[in-house]
Amino acid sequence: MSIPASTRAERAFTRAEPDARRQSLIEACAQVLAHNGAAGTSVRAIALEAGVSPGLVGHYFAGIDALVAATYGQVEAQVSAALDSALAQAGTDPRARLDAYVTASFAPPIASGELLATWIAFWSLVRSRPDIARQHDEQYARFRARLEALLAACGVAPARLRHTAIAVTALVDGLWLELSLSPGAFSAAEACAIARAQLDALISTSRSAY
Repeated sequence: MSIPASTRAERAFTRAEPDARRQSLIEACAQVLAHNGAAGTSVRAIALEAGVSPGLVGHYFAGIDALVAATYGQVEAQVSAALDSALAQAGTDPRARLDAYVTASFAPPIASGELLATWIAFWSLVRSRPDIARQHDEQYARFRARLEALLAACGVAPARLRHTAIAVTALVDGLWLELSLSPGAFSAAEACAIARAQLDALISTSRSAY
């Protein structure tokens, strides 16, 4: 008697290393969030995406909330890794490093319709899930802290660092959002050029304290 393909897939999954199993479930959760939104994300939908039984999801995560939180952390880590990679390739020149950190958001894997859909699902949970709200706040705090350090290296006065970093964050978010939503509206190269021009203006007016 032949074994159904779905059963064979699940048996192979259960033989995998625990970390690999957890990672597969997190990736499946990200896919379901992107395609179905937060309201359509359930243990059953994630299990179906991963090709396993719902009970196996519960074996690795204490409910859907824990799996969504782990997925948020994984997606944020992937974004951070892309930003770190851009900085590593930029060398040691302060302005080149700032430009690389800012413009990395306008190229894959960060500039992605799929990633945007996943983020939208996370954002929809911020007001109802304190743990997701905390992760959101921590993520943006880390991004702005890195920006402040890069801006300081470019000569921005200490008294202006916080507000300048907030302004740059808003600039990046706006360009990234529109580029991911409507990639035909403008190109990644145009987004980079706009960002660099705005950085020039912000830095030139932020070298002296209030």
